[in-house]
Amino acid sequence: WSYDMTQKNMIPDEALIEHTLIWLDLDELFALFRIFPKSCIKKVWKDKILRQEPMYHDLNRLCAFLLFNIKDPDKYIAIYKKNVLKAICKD
Repeated sequence: WSYDMTQKNMIPDEALIEHTLIWLDLDELFALFRIFPKSCIKKVWKDKILRQEPMYHDLNRLCAFLLFNIKDPDKYIAIYKKNVLKAICKD
């Protein structure tokens, strides 16, 4: 009763991917990788969750290592943060 039921299927792909990664439900994660290409999931992870470092630091390390096969998650995250800061400072 509190929301329009006709709009319930209108969740953007990015929001679905982001929330599935944050909640880390294994069944949903496996389904996510069956529905979307890995590159799409990784892009959402980088754009939405990795940008919120250090709030999601442990989640980012887990995603990097287990989902995206990044050999050294801490180094990857540090380089990513450095590049984001460079981009922000450049503007």
